[in-house]
Amino acid sequence: MPRLNTLLEAKGKQVWSIGPAHSVYQAIEMMALKSVGALTVLSDEGKLIGIISERDYARKVILQGKSSKDTKVSEIMTKNVIYVDPTLKVDECMALMTQKRVRHLPVLDKGELIGMISVGDLVKSIIDEQSTVIDHLERYIKGEVA
Repeated sequence: MPRLNTLLEAKGKQVWSIGPAHSVYQAIEMMALKSVGALTVLSDEGKLIGIISERDYARKVILQGKSSKDTKVSEIMTKNVIYVDPTLKVDECMALMTQKRVRHLPVLDKGELIGMISVGDLVKSIIDEQSTVIDHLERYIKGEVA
């Protein structure tokens, strides 16, 4: 099973972020523009201080009757961010996401934000890995591989 650093090399390490003083509307607008489901929230010094997702928006703004233009990111962001190390294996990361019931995980290397992994990224990686194994086994059965 590949490690997250291998997955990030293939996927790319682009991370979309927003500041805590921005409005939730601006965050949702950025998510739509970048086609992502979550943004990291960074302090003015560039430190990870939270994460905001479409789920946060639905549960903490829409369902509570708040205005996305009047609500700050800092008011609804998840502050106790679960993050992972790039040396974690894909299946270990999937187990963590399932256990913690999260869909996005920032990847930190020695405290530096180097990427973001979604459950979709992990599923794609697992499917690709299984396809490779199936192809190899089919070629082995046909006698094409020694």
